[in-house]
Amino acid sequence: MKVKILSTILFLIIAFNQNYSQGTAGESAKFEYRYLIDMPTAGILEKGMVGVTTDVLPAGVVVAKMEVGVFQNVSFGISYGAANLIGSGKPNWYELPGVNIRFRMINESLILPALVIGFDSQGKGEEFESPKRFAIKSPGFFAAASKNFALLGYLSLHGAINYSLEKNDGDNFLNLWVGAEKTLGQNFSVIAEYDFALNDNAASSFGEGKGYLNLGLRWAIGSGFTLGFDLRDLLQNKRWNPNAADRALRIEYIQSIF
Repeated sequence: MKVKILSTILFLIIAFNQNYSQGTAGESAKFEYRYLIDMPTAGILEKGMVGVTTDVLPAGVVVAKMEVGVFQNVSFGISYGAANLIGSGKPNWYELPGVNIRFRMINESLILPALVIGFDSQGKGEEFESPKRFAIKSPGFFAAASKNFALLGYLSLHGAINYSLEKNDGDNFLNLWVGAEKTLGQNFSVIAEYDFALNDNAASSFGEGKGYLNLGLRWAIGSGFTLGFDLRDLLQNKRWNPNAADRALRIEYIQSIF
């Protein structure tokens, strides 16, 4: 009986997915990525759209973000989270909510990539007291470029530069990111990003200097819904837990509000 119930549920999910998937993944994607995993991209929400994203990370960390396309090529958002929110004991709430804003300076053309500048104060993982910073630093001020190519579906290439305001560890260099997305059919995409972590490789920092390599899978499961599974820090760069890659989930929903 349990097998029959599970089979029925899976059949309904697949049927619904084939008919109504319009998330951010796959060749049928209706919306743009604003982030790959941690890396900001040149994507933006259209005017009148709202996006809600929830990241579930190790150590019971949950980070929720809401973004709104307030004007054409301008979006704004807020975020908040806590460590140990999933699990037992008292949650360790972040001290302040994060804010993010982005401006699309150049729309993608046949020759030029899309270009966005913005600011995001939301880091990821646990928030430490000494030095005062997130395990994965917030992007801070950033500029990101993205270009799409037709290649057995679509291939998207991304690059970004950022300057984080989390510099109490004495490591305040400019940082670089590169990333890519490859569609796998109508509703799936695989994504990869590399954070050079040039602002997290000093003696007092949390990284060992190898950078952060992250991989993810995205599945557009329904109208506006995208489900993601991520493997983070495949190079085992973090000093506080270098034994294995982190596993994480992402749930995203995008909908028009007018």
